[in-house]
Amino acid sequence: MLVLFCRVIVLYFLVFFVIRLTGKRQISELQPFDLCITLLIADMASVPATNTGVPLFYGIVPIITLFLLQQLLSFLSLKSESIRKAVCGQPLLLIAKGQVQEAAMKSARYTITDLSEQLRGKDVFSLADVEYAILETNGELSVLLKGPKQQPNYEDFSMPSPLAEPPLMLVQDGAVHDGALKRAGHDKAWLKKQLLTIGCDDISNVFFAFLDSSDMLHVQLNLKAGAQHYFIDTAKKDKGKGNS
Repeated sequence: MLVLFCRVIVLYFLVFFVIRLTGKRQISELQPFDLCITLLIADMASVPATNTGVPLFYGIVPIITLFLLQQLLSFLSLKSESIRKAVCGQPLLLIAKGQVQEAAMKSARYTITDLSEQLRGKDVFSLADVEYAILETNGELSVLLKGPKQQPNYEDFSMPSPLAEPPLMLVQDGAVHDGALKRAGHDKAWLKKQLLTIGCDDISNVFFAFLDSSDMLHVQLNLKAGAQHYFIDTAKKDKGKGNS
């Protein structure tokens, strides 16, 4: 039993480090050859992990071999466009200038139902709104809407844009994130003062609270406290109440 326990630990760390070294892409973003090698590595590790009659070395060598093969294919793909096309494939233009490309759809074995489902995943509910749709090599669909359907931006109106910074999560499940609060340039006394403006005198009643780049504090109370969502303009000391 102890031998089996040790074998599993060794194989776990081996597979973990091999997968980490192959890259940081999610499963949905893996190229076909990446996914194939990942599945094979998992299968190779399962045999010596559960069968003590198989030498551990017989599991380690194939895993390392597959890892080296993956690195070789990745290197060759970077150096040669023809190899990259053979290994990774090419993006397919499913919609061009508003017209669905029937030949590309057949090549990708896509039906209109499949295409419509992918578009709905991009919050597009009508084929008529799409100017271009490209099926990427990892299976994701990239969509460019027609001009009138695109959302305007600050540049279109010659308006100054807000500072593009990720929001700081100050409170989560009633617990204050001191590090985030410090990065925001505030302390707990300031946070409590802001919460008092919406009638919350107990931080434990806060489901989450984050401060965005425009100094707007978003607060949602937990279910016990009513689950209301509030917006507090910390720059102007005004508050507004949204829907829960």
